[in-house]
Amino acid sequence: MKQVANYSSLAKLTFIFSFAAMLGLGQKAASQEVITIKQAVENTLKNNLQVKQSQFTESLSDVTLKQSKLALYPTLNAGVNQNMGWGRNQVASGLYLNTQNYNLGASVSTGVDLFSGFAKLNQIKQNKLLLDADKTNTEKIKNDLILQVITAYLQILYNKDFLKTAEDQLTVAKQQLNQQQQLLDVGNKTLADLSQAKSQVATAELNVTSALNTLSISYLTLAQLMDIPSSTKYDVQAPAIESFTQPGTDFDAEGIYQKALNNFPDVKLGQQRTAAAKIGVDVAKGNLYPRLSLSGSYGTSYFYNYNSTLPNDTFKEQLKNNISKGVGLNLSIPIFNGLQAKYSVKRARINLMQTETQEQLTKNNLNKVIYQAVADLKAAQSRYESTTNAFQAQKDAYYVIEQRYNVGLVNSLDYSTALTNKNKAEIDMIQAKYDLLFRSKVIDYYLGKQIIF
Repeated sequence: MKQVANYSSLAKLTFIFSFAAMLGLGQKAASQEVITIKQAVENTLKNNLQVKQSQFTESLSDVTLKQSKLALYPTLNAGVNQNMGWGRNQVASGLYLNTQNYNLGASVSTGVDLFSGFAKLNQIKQNKLLLDADKTNTEKIKNDLILQVITAYLQILYNKDFLKTAEDQLTVAKQQLNQQQQLLDVGNKTLADLSQAKSQVATAELNVTSALNTLSISYLTLAQLMDIPSSTKYDVQAPAIESFTQPGTDFDAEGIYQKALNNFPDVKLGQQRTAAAKIGVDVAKGNLYPRLSLSGSYGTSYFYNYNSTLPNDTFKEQLKNNISKGVGLNLSIPIFNGLQAKYSVKRARINLMQTETQEQLTKNNLNKVIYQAVADLKAAQSRYESTTNAFQAQKDAYYVIEQRYNVGLVNSLDYSTALTNKNKAEIDMIQAKYDLLFRSKVIDYYLGKQIIF
């Protein structure tokens, strides 16, 4: 699973796990598609261009690996050449005559490196490691995208709940304004009281508008992640909260970190790149060694002189008689080439130090993120317990108000306020519950487990 999302992206997830019951949400048009979290993830992985680019990089690395393997095989080349010549030339008698001649030659040659400082073998090893790293990078991109999709998806749920709360508050504000107007009409309130009530209505209306805009942006964010047209109208489906149970929070941060070192994609990617850089030093050192190669050739030719006083041999006879064969052994010893080989080794070693440093930096960041994730999980547990207690208290208070309202001891405004407070407390509790569940899924993420609901 940048390859690893860093903690800054996770921090944005605070309180986004809103409750899935979608209390009081209005009916969406039947023509709108309802997307589940699974569909959102599948659409993103299928359409996302980052994934496709990474897969193309994999394909290029695979081709490079195959080419480096084929470089071990002998080369084989064939050639044919023909020439026609005419003009004044000195012949055997010492005279200059106008001559015309035709020459045809054909040859086959082969060559193979017997020793080149093991550069080709090391290049194969390095290319294989680079291919594995590119595959890991694709896995990392996919897992990072999954986390982003979950974040955006649940942000929509949170914003829908926030919009409902804002609408409930607007309803209460309007009821208060109506009550203040009635009291003003009978002389029990002043214009200042009425103005204050109007201000509360205006503020509530602004909150509703802001919530609507925020919800629209969250829909747009998810659509862009899925690479579907931004104008697409859709709704999201939340899982039923009844299917969830409270996760455990007794996690050992150091134990999680040690397990993550073995399977987390960012660490794996860093290790693969470091291993490739180490082989890269050996590849560069290969240019410092002598190179021994073996070559062979086989050829023949045909010559025809139009001005010769002697008959030319036939084409078949010449091809047979003019056969030439050759075998060569070549040793090339590097003495001075502008220190190119020496500085190539230095660059390779510096690159190795860079990758080693980056690998250690990745491990350090992972350690910090995991310790923070465990702390967040414990904090989410405390918040869930607090909001659960608060909801129970508001629920009890509402029950009392409801009983008194039924016998006429409290007015409708007090009843509506108590109901709104109970609903808000319930939303806070369910948000806290989903936040707790998400924090536990973050731990699964770092353990390399699939995030499912």
